[in-house]
Amino acid sequence: MIKAMSIRISALAAPLAGAPASALATLLVKLLVALLLSGCAAGPDFTRPAAPTVAGYTAEPLAAPADQQLIAGQDVAARWWTVFGSEELNQLVEAALQANPELQAADAALRAARETAAAQRGAYAPSADLHLQPSRQRVADTLSSPTASGANLYSLHTAQLNISYAPDVFGGARRQVEAAGAQAEVARFQREAARLTLAANVVSAAIEEASLRAQINAMRALASQSQQQLDAVRKQRQAGQVGAAEVAAQEAAQAQVEAQLPPLEKQLSQQQDLLAVLAGRYPSEGIAQRLDFDKLVLASQLPLSVPARLVERRPDIRAAEAQLQAASAQIGIAKAARLPGIALTASMGSAALDAGTLFKSGAGFWSIGADLVQPLFHGGTLLHQQRAAEAAYEQTAAQYRATVLTAFQNVADTLHAIDADARAVHAAQRAEQAAHTSWGIAQRQWELGQGAYPAVLQAGQAWQQATISLIQAQAARYADTVALFQALGGGWQEDGPP
Repeated sequence: MIKAMSIRISALAAPLAGAPASALATLLVKLLVALLLSGCAAGPDFTRPAAPTVAGYTAEPLAAPADQQLIAGQDVAARWWTVFGSEELNQLVEAALQANPELQAADAALRAARETAAAQRGAYAPSADLHLQPSRQRVADTLSSPTASGANLYSLHTAQLNISYAPDVFGGARRQVEAAGAQAEVARFQREAARLTLAANVVSAAIEEASLRAQINAMRALASQSQQQLDAVRKQRQAGQVGAAEVAAQEAAQAQVEAQLPPLEKQLSQQQDLLAVLAGRYPSEGIAQRLDFDKLVLASQLPLSVPARLVERRPDIRAAEAQLQAASAQIGIAKAARLPGIALTASMGSAALDAGTLFKSGAGFWSIGADLVQPLFHGGTLLHQQRAAEAAYEQTAAQYRATVLTAFQNVADTLHAIDADARAVHAAQRAEQAAHTSWGIAQRQWELGQGAYPAVLQAGQAWQQATISLIQAQAARYADTVALFQALGGGWQEDGPP
């Protein structure tokens, strides 16, 4: 069965043919120039997808919180984490960006992709190789010796320079370079995405760690007050003022408060381990920086890139776009494989029976030639490879659209979350203030002899519970602010360092 078929036209010139070398060389040079001037790149030229035309991120306009203003049209700053006003947080992020192994792996992947792209550009240039081949040979007596001596055992020394060049007539090499360059861009934007994710994870983990410490402090204060109330109830029991049921109820309440501490302490330890690993350290080494939750600053102004700008700012979208360009170039590569190809070759050297006469007069030889190939039949392989490349492009285009839609969803979700967080924090603040006022009133009444001490303890417990709820609401608001910075693509710069 015929598996493949092609038309090959070869031209070869050598001294034995008796043709002038200069005339043949001139002919081949003219042929090469004509081919290069008429050359074009096979396949479609890549066109960037159009930017989305939607006017906003959410179906209904969101009212900006009173203490946070959305600045439409403003991009995220390069060091966006500094808006929280914590030098300890800044140090944590910078340390992670310097030492995180996953980011270092992304850096190495980017360098590898760029070197691969640079290597692919070598297809534009001719290749040259120098060969030196000493040999010892024996031929059968029945065969005439290739040497003038007629001996059937001889040595042969050959030194030869080979030069070859494949003109990129139909742009197959250009498409390969384009594909490799696009893959380097994919690695670049994946590196930027890894950097953004790392910074966001560090900030989120640091804020969560600080909030857990604040919650634990409030919970310990609550446990202390609950213990005081239990002691007071026990004294009342001894005085016969309350029964055993009241004591048991307070003991249960005290146990419930104490039971809430271990889960918080577990979460705190895990967050501290996470921060150490994100900074490229072992958990046992820990981290020196500790954020003060009460000193964190809520950004009064939040950037909000216009929707059409989001596709420029999100590194995952830019990576998907680069993948799309690479897929487009693969179509050109597949098409070029079905078109004629030409290869130019030249060689020169010398051969002698001993090394001492290798470069003497009469030992030299040379050849120059061209090879033109037109694929005719390859069992449908080349056609199906082209169709596969076209289908892969459609797949990548759909993946690009999915990435864009997900990015817009991320922004919309965080905007809704920030809006809800603002209302939750304001409600928690009112509850905390009311609980604090209630505790103050109970405290003054007890001091004036108008109230019982257990009422003071109960009011104090309510205040501590409200404080914990406020800390949790504030932590959620900080976390969603970080999520907005991340959803908008962070602060990477188009012309910044890789």
